[in-house]
Amino acid sequence: MLRATFITVALLFAGATPRAQAAAAAAGAALVPLPVPPPVAAAPSVPPPPQALYPGLFQQVAELRLFDDSKLFADASPRVSPGLVMADYAAVRPAGAAALRVFVARHFMLPTTPAAPAAAPVGPPAPIAVHIDALWGELTRSTPAPAAGDSLLPLPQPFVVPGGRFRELYYWDSYFTLLGLARSGRHDLVEAMVADFAALIDRYGHVPNGTRSYYLTRSQPPFFYAMVGLLTPADPAASWARYLPELRREYAFWMAGEASLAPGDAARRVVRMFDGRLLNRYWDDSDTPRDESFREDVALAQASGRPAPEVYRALRAAAESGWDFSSRWLADGQSLATIETPAIVPVDLNSLLFGLEHAIHDGCRRAGDALCAHEFMQRLSQRQAAIDRHLWDGRNGRYHDLHWPDHRAIARTSAATVYPLFVRAANRSQARRVAATVQRELLAPGGLATTTVRTGQQWDAPNGWAPLQWLAVSGLENYAERRLAERIACRWMAGVNRVYAASGKLVEKYDVEDTRRAGGGGEYPTQDGFGWTNGVMRELLARFPQYAAVSRMQDCPLH
Repeated sequence: MLRATFITVALLFAGATPRAQAAAAAAGAALVPLPVPPPVAAAPSVPPPPQALYPGLFQQVAELRLFDDSKLFADASPRVSPGLVMADYAAVRPAGAAALRVFVARHFMLPTTPAAPAAAPVGPPAPIAVHIDALWGELTRSTPAPAAGDSLLPLPQPFVVPGGRFRELYYWDSYFTLLGLARSGRHDLVEAMVADFAALIDRYGHVPNGTRSYYLTRSQPPFFYAMVGLLTPADPAASWARYLPELRREYAFWMAGEASLAPGDAARRVVRMFDGRLLNRYWDDSDTPRDESFREDVALAQASGRPAPEVYRALRAAAESGWDFSSRWLADGQSLATIETPAIVPVDLNSLLFGLEHAIHDGCRRAGDALCAHEFMQRLSQRQAAIDRHLWDGRNGRYHDLHWPDHRAIARTSAATVYPLFVRAANRSQARRVAATVQRELLAPGGLATTTVRTGQQWDAPNGWAPLQWLAVSGLENYAERRLAERIACRWMAGVNRVYAASGKLVEKYDVEDTRRAGGGGEYPTQDGFGWTNGVMRELLARFPQYAAVSRMQDCPLH
């Protein structure tokens, strides 16, 4: 026992890898009771979402299909105060679509969809890196003081939006955007966007899905710690110490409710497994239709035959995951009507929380807070053990999601299997086996496939997504699986280059099986822009300059 204690404390200050530190801490974890995280501050005053601000009116606009895209009215800004809008609505009671259209035009300013970023001129396109560098200015926005009743949330600094219908700042998108901004030398925007995310945590206690009032009931995959690390890439602990209050506050948000959980129970985003270990799930604090997809959610709930609040919560939780939507969240693996996201413990979320725990540990150590460092060494150790116990499939060499109510592994391979490699939570043997699985089941002509099944949802085959390519490349490189990382990078770059040569654009998602075209499926058309594609491509161009102009899989390494 004394030796275990000595090893644990020594490694707190020894600079060991996260996996080694976690394993050592596990030996001494039972010596000190795990402290309860600091209490969450009182909930701030938050603006209501449009469906609550304009009751009746909002629902009527959705029911009468005034707009093809439900998000358009959710993003509208009132010309007068919301109170006056509702008073006029009560007096007029517009009947029918034509009368309602007149009322909406009189009382609201609809958002103007920005022109898509300019395509490359006719003829040979500019080098793609030059094109990406020019796009950052087109995608930069500022919202210091939105009008009263506008769903936009204020931010203190400029920021980069994804593009198209995504007119606001988004959480997990922005990490991948920041990779490219750093490579483009836009360190001003890197600093500004990290400050924006810190301001959101300070104001609301978490980072919302995006900077709209209707996103406040949920977050997205917690990449804030990774963004902060980009500020001082040679010494990320220095930035983690600087942003330690926000990192700890975000962690408290994800772990809220843990202290009162019995084995086999869940509260908000925390699940205590039957063996007492803690893991996390995606969740949303609301069980109403999403404002940005109100009509679609109501129709799905009605068709499902299930309790509507249950369906709405599951849809919202999937939106928190960023994978909206995917076979990962579907009970039958095919139909969106069977969505059950809160019943699933996902490997990606738990990997990122391992990364956040490690960042807090290093930040506390740098700040000289030994008690905090010890607490978070225990926490990341216990999470790593829980990931190994509940989310590792040794038979098939992959990480999987878990249906926690009946402790059933979800036996479907997805690109989420690379997350433990990205955060260094895997051991060398696990990483080697994941690499073999990725090569066998997910490697496609245009890069990494999202899943192995076709459902028509956008986070399934045949689509590939920029963030997943980067997570795979980075994760595989962490474990010296460089050749596979290079093959994924080259194939993805070839697909992006082919679409760019044909259209002059970078888009949200790509078909990795037919590399001549953009991806499809999902709730809305494929968007141009596009923040995270720009960012990941810019990073890969810097890491693999030899493939800057490649456009065919045949030109990529075979082995």
